[in-house]
Amino acid sequence: MYGVGGGGGFNAPSTTSGGRRRNPGDEEEDEEEEGGEGRVLEAWERAYADDRSWEALQEDESGLLRPIDTKTLVHAQYRRRLLLRSAAAAAARIQKGLIRYLYIVIDLSRAASEMDYRPSRMAVVAKHAEAFIREFFDQNPLSHVGLVTIKDGISHRLTDIGGSPESQIKALMGKLECSGDSSLQNALELVHGYLDQVPSYGHKEVLILYSALNTCDPGDIMETIEKCKKSKIRCSVIGLAAEIFICKHLCDETGGSYTVALDESHFKELLLEHAPPPPAIVEYAAANLIKMGFPQRGAEDLISICSCHKKIKSGAEGYICPRCKVNVCELPTECRTCGLTLNPKGSTKLFRLSAEPF
Repeated sequence: MYGVGGGGGFNAPSTTSGGRRRNPGDEEEDEEEEGGEGRVLEAWERAYADDRSWEALQEDESGLLRPIDTKTLVHAQYRRRLLLRSAAAAAARIQKGLIRYLYIVIDLSRAASEMDYRPSRMAVVAKHAEAFIREFFDQNPLSHVGLVTIKDGISHRLTDIGGSPESQIKALMGKLECSGDSSLQNALELVHGYLDQVPSYGHKEVLILYSALNTCDPGDIMETIEKCKKSKIRCSVIGLAAEIFICKHLCDETGGSYTVALDESHFKELLLEHAPPPPAIVEYAAANLIKMGFPQRGAEDLISICSCHKKIKSGAEGYICPRCKVNVCELPTECRTCGLTLNPKGSTKLFRLSAEPF
């Protein structure tokens, strides 16, 4: 006879409530199942888990089910908002700033590698920054854009301010690396140094795509904000994490806007809101004449040195400045020899913008 509870006895296998014997190895399996079922899903996982794909279908004229083209719907809604805004501005006779000099500051600190946006904040920002640059030049044919990145507590000018969307996008996609802390003051100091040289008729703007929750600055950022305010630089910020006091203070002081994105679609919508021309600053609202040139393509047998890259090119590869006859690669731009503002000839978009009542 076997004893119970003594040191010489043995432990009988435990049974479950249903009478089934339970081996010691079963406990590990149960723990694994509980860990898998009881785990809290991330935000992006919930979005995919709750996705009802059958709701993204619609019936066409022939009775077949087709997927809804959400990109077309969103773009149509965006265009509708632009038309409504343009109609309201025309009714109120609001003068717009058509010649804009915009620097896009992209935060590439370690906070941009967070994966609350799928696949990461950096990837989402780069994707929609490309779409924004193309839309910006479509809405502002006379304007210029430059790129600045923040990484390792230092700000870098990625591209010179210019009028070619392709060169800006190519430079952005080649420098997507995240590291270090973010410094808002260094970015503002760098951008202020370049925008302070812009002609008085140009509207100076900064759009900051900020991922971090803090800023590691070498000095007093309040003095830098005051310098931007005196130079009439409008600073706007789109946050990807949470609202930060210093960003809100910067936008309030310089007349910009501060918003925080809730998800990727909301971020895209907030970003595209900065594409249409903003209302002009009161000090620059007075009408004045600006000298502009509309260059043409050169002859194929004409050989000249490009003023942009200092390389020998044929006339068909660029445009000839009507004042000094030098070769430039892209439009719009400013001639580096004589300083004349050069724009594409026969732009219907330019005519539509200049024909709007002020």
